[in-house]
Amino acid sequence: MSTLQFEFVNPEFFWLFLALPVAIAWFLWKRKELTASVKLSSLKGFKTSSNWLAKLRPLLFIFRLIALSLFIIAMARPRYVDTTTRIKTTEGIDIVMAMDVSGSMLARDLKPNRLEALKKVASNFVMDRPNDRIGVVIYAGESYTQVPLTTDKTVVVNAINSISYGNTIEDGTAIGEGLATAVNRLKDSSSDSKVVILLTDGVNNTGYIDPMIATELALAFNIKVYGIGLGTTGNAMAPVAINPNGSFRYANIPVVIDEDLLKEISKATGGKYFRAVSTSKLEEVYEEINKLEKTEIEEFQYTSFEELFRIFVLWGGAFLLIELLLRFTLFRSFV
Repeated sequence: MSTLQFEFVNPEFFWLFLALPVAIAWFLWKRKELTASVKLSSLKGFKTSSNWLAKLRPLLFIFRLIALSLFIIAMARPRYVDTTTRIKTTEGIDIVMAMDVSGSMLARDLKPNRLEALKKVASNFVMDRPNDRIGVVIYAGESYTQVPLTTDKTVVVNAINSISYGNTIEDGTAIGEGLATAVNRLKDSSSDSKVVILLTDGVNNTGYIDPMIATELALAFNIKVYGIGLGTTGNAMAPVAINPNGSFRYANIPVVIDEDLLKEISKATGGKYFRAVSTSKLEEVYEEINKLEKTEIEEFQYTSFEELFRIFVLWGGAFLLIELLLRFTLFRSFV
């Protein structure tokens, strides 16, 4: 990327322009003294005519002012600066987002519900990581990989947007299995930085893998886990049954999140735990993770300069030379 800008290296010389009004005032005050005069009692008998040279005489002073102005600009050293920037991105971070898609994710404490709010925020997070490989794991009573690690952000976002609760996997919250599946996607990664974003809105109540066993696996493969507890404090309108027509029956039930477990997992792996009680808070959480896990970028800048003071010196010298030639030739008898 290249940027071109104009600058003055020594703009302090512009203060010299303050002397020009003084010079103009002095010229106007002494103007009459610059021309010889003869006092006569009467002009009768003389043929009067206008002298065009006398009228053009102020041009000498104007030329000198122009020359001085150009010299001042030259001293301020105008130039063009062309800066070319080249960005070299080091190897990105490998990130797997493990998302809870159990029935409780349809709770309406986030608008329109937890799952839809998560999909929107997670999609924005993905688009903010252009240099990283990102994968998606979803889990409820069991877990599976929605998208393996890839740099194709469009594929990842489309996969996230296609997530829906439809009893495609067994209901429940198998945090251990969700984490273990995410670890499995990252264990063979050669990246220096490997991250799991583990999100849930409940407690571990099913699955064949204990969450702490999955945590030990993450430690063994040097994988950092950021835990997110999703849901408001107190009660929330959440599905409690399915009506005969297939729709969900909602009731106001307590929000229970195993925060102690998520904190323990995050701390053990060198990550951090967050609680998101609203959509805006969830956005802040992902922004914070985005800041914590930065891909190293090297920026090289090449700068070239095009000095312009010479052209102002040449023009200033030209006006000064014209002024001197006129002074000692055409106007020599008047000035």
